[in-house]
Amino acid sequence: MILVADSGSSKTDWLLSIPGSEPKPFKTDGLNPYFLSEKEIVKIIQTQAADLLTYAADVKEVYFFGAGCSSPDRHEIVSNALSQLFTDAFVSVDSDLLGSAYATCGHEKGLCCVLGTGSNISFFDGTDIHEGQHGLGFVLGDEGSGTAFGKALVTDYLYGNMPADIQAQFKEKYKLTKEIVIKNVYRMPKANSYLASFTRFLYQVRQSEYAQALIKRLLYDFIETNIKPYPQHHRYKCHFVGSIAYVFADELKALLTDNNIKPGKIIRQPINDLLEFVLNREQKPD
Repeated sequence: MILVADSGSSKTDWLLSIPGSEPKPFKTDGLNPYFLSEKEIVKIIQTQAADLLTYAADVKEVYFFGAGCSSPDRHEIVSNALSQLFTDAFVSVDSDLLGSAYATCGHEKGLCCVLGTGSNISFFDGTDIHEGQHGLGFVLGDEGSGTAFGKALVTDYLYGNMPADIQAQFKEKYKLTKEIVIKNVYRMPKANSYLASFTRFLYQVRQSEYAQALIKRLLYDFIETNIKPYPQHHRYKCHFVGSIAYVFADELKALLTDNNIKPGKIIRQPINDLLEFVLNREQKPD
């Protein structure tokens, strides 16, 4: 059996390839080694994916692609955790960017962007990714991400900058105070996921003039800051993975076209395409 995982900061999608059967999906919280220790990762999988672990002895290969896995020391945290649980398996750990590139570009050159809880971009040369100077995290970067949208919504609400009707809807739904926001952003873990959770509200009011202006402004932020610095960005298709890219695909495609950028695949979750790529990885064209 082959197990593939795609992990962001908020959630991890797992897909187990079972010979003779349909792939079996599982879900856990995000397993970002910047925020979690080896022990914490093991505990999350044990408590949230107990059904998956019933197959552990039969899993021979694990391919994990995750946020926060772009350096050797972070690789090791995740790899050690997975090796404790899948003791007879070969374990491979790579960044979520590489996984997204495999799922969207396949073996072709292109730009691959992540627009989910966080945001990032890389150039894929058909074999490897070439990371740029982006992906600075939610404090310094994450333009166009769910965290950026949530931050804009919450600050507009607290400053009273929303239109009155939308302000009233937001207040009724979340009953936020400055103190609640300060506590969750500055004192509690996973502030990025907390902020990103408010994007659901933006989707609900997406047809309003306020929401459309906010969506387009923050998506353009991503294009201007992350895509345009690539000198040859007009030559290649620009692919996207993540919930933000998926739910705001119409606005995103229009902005890309307006800026002479070729839209590629836009998928919410790369896990199915990723498993297909792994299973067929030996069939790379010459």
